[in-house]
Amino acid sequence: MKVGKLSDMHRGWVIGDFEPSLLKTKDFEVGVLTHHKGEKWPAHYHTNPEYNILVSGSMRVCDTELVAGDTFIIDAHEIADPVFHEDCTIVCIKVPSNTKDKYLV
Repeated sequence: MKVGKLSDMHRGWVIGDFEPSLLKTKDFEVGVLTHHKGEKWPAHYHTNPEYNILVSGSMRVCDTELVAGDTFIIDAHEIADPVFHEDCTIVCIKVPSNTKDKYLV
């Protein structure tokens, strides 16, 4: 068994085509992401969909209010403009893994 810390991963990304990772693969990415209340995050889009689970907190993205337990898919080319009302933990899955797939608006 190997044991590590989420804090050792880059911004919470744990699986994908990057280092460090629990599993290095080009097939998909998984991140356990933490965003703090009021954190500024630029409007952006990806060329592939993002599959998300809001584990804790509340936020607004794509003109939709979300609370802990909500799942949401941000479609390819859909502009994400998140506002974090509380500290949030999000599980994010992207298919395929592409660390250069983020375009600021």
